[in-house]
Amino acid sequence: MGRLESDHPQREFLKRKLHWTMAGTRGESRLQKEFKEFYLEDEFHILWNVNLKIGTWPVQMDGLLLTSHGAIIIESKNINGQLYFNKETDEFFRLTIEGEKTILEDPRIQMNKHIRFLKQFFKINNIRLPIAGLIVFTAKECEFLSKPPDTAICKTYQMVEYLLKILLAFPPESPNLNLLKIKRMILANQAPYKHPPLCVHFFIDSKDLKPGVYCRSCKELTMQRNKRNWECSKCGARDESAHILAIREYLTFVERHLTNQKLRSFCGVESRAVATRLLGRTDLKRIGESKAYSYHMPE
Repeated sequence: MGRLESDHPQREFLKRKLHWTMAGTRGESRLQKEFKEFYLEDEFHILWNVNLKIGTWPVQMDGLLLTSHGAIIIESKNINGQLYFNKETDEFFRLTIEGEKTILEDPRIQMNKHIRFLKQFFKINNIRLPIAGLIVFTAKECEFLSKPPDTAICKTYQMVEYLLKILLAFPPESPNLNLLKIKRMILANQAPYKHPPLCVHFFIDSKDLKPGVYCRSCKELTMQRNKRNWECSKCGARDESAHILAIREYLTFVERHLTNQKLRSFCGVESRAVATRLLGRTDLKRIGESKAYSYHMPE
């Protein structure tokens, strides 16, 4: 947003997207904090942000609880307002305080997909463990007008009790089950989702991005390069590593590799030698020869 003009057509959408993303992150943080009250006398393990893949089928689970009785997938949803699950139409919608109705994706569909995935993943890895799911609504100002009887859904403060209730419904614990081995196997198979560059994802022309390097003090693209460091033309602040954020932005927004010329264009650096020194101080992987070098993000 900081590199787009104030009247850019995508700006308002990005503002809403940023708000939703930050709210979701806060919700996941509340969920993890609440889980600290969970306790079993038997062995258990909790994994957060689990990313797995079978072939071309990827999933991302907010949480996965492993016990000797079964595994529980935990999904976090940060949605305010009055929430209604229509059992006749299988639709899920929200009513705001102002009375505005919004049809949303039913979180049960996502949960069912994740349960189906994990059953197949366990089958492939010869893990005999029953699987259930719990959808936790983390927003502080949400109210259930209705809930489906066939799905475990609760608020953050109810999560621990719901988890214990689900565990009681599982069959007796599986014999000769090595939970620690299962946990390590899941961690070893983590396949983090590779997000496309944001300009591609949000259909923004990279030419719309304003060039320059941010000043940490005045939050403007006003840093100028001198012989040894960066100096703000507006407030005079100096910063030896101000270009690092600009490089990260380019690799996140535009494309996954960078060249000397592209760095100079994006950061407003005129000297090729200076750009070479700046790139040489990063942990980017250098590919190619001489003037044809390109710099790539490490795997």
